[in-house]
Amino acid sequence: MKALSLVLSYPGEELQRAMPEISAVFAAETRLTALARRGMRDLCDMLATGDIYDLQEAYVGLFDRSRSLSLNLFEHVHGESRDRGGAMVSLLETYRAAGFEPATTELPDHLPVLLEFLSNRPAEEATDILADAAHILEALRQRLQRRESAYAAAFETLGQLADARPDDTALAGLLAEPEIDPSDLEALDRVWEESEVTFGPDPNAGCPQVRDMLARMDTPVSVPLAHGHAAE
Repeated sequence: MKALSLVLSYPGEELQRAMPEISAVFAAETRLTALARRGMRDLCDMLATGDIYDLQEAYVGLFDRSRSLSLNLFEHVHGESRDRGGAMVSLLETYRAAGFEPATTELPDHLPVLLEFLSNRPAEEATDILADAAHILEALRQRLQRRESAYAAAFETLGQLADARPDDTALAGLLAEPEIDPSDLEALDRVWEESEVTFGPDPNAGCPQVRDMLARMDTPVSVPLAHGHAAE
């Protein structure tokens, strides 16, 4: 989970230097198929050897300019903006209750932040939470695969670790949403126009997928958790 959090973070020179160690984590992960390990090796090699400015530009083009590829999970399931804001508050409270204070400017539902949190949780709990988001992870994998992006391997890996079949109806709904060319700035502006997110008192209102994720994350565990920090 920690290695995946780093791989899906904005690439920098420090990440490049760490890639041999990160790549070794995936190579040794027996829960992954040989094909998934090969895909992660290729992604890690790209991040280790690519020009850092090209890597950063590609990352922004994929994950920051395209709402359909957003790494903020509630973007894909939030329903009305008030519900999304409440779910965000609940997720942040869940982190803090477990002794985890995200040291990042990213939102609490940013996938690398969530994975950093899961890296400090019991394996069964982490797997259950990934399973709740299986349809989102699969939609992202398919979209990245269509773009022939090496990042698709990270979502194949997450899907295998979740060990759950995505809900077909939820997945079809996500894949039915239009994808916007990130170079079409006017179209991007139209897609990102939305009502202001309001942080309301009902953190579990709205989308049932969000309620399921948070219900599992709110389950108390007896194992103490050391304080963690999210990758920036």
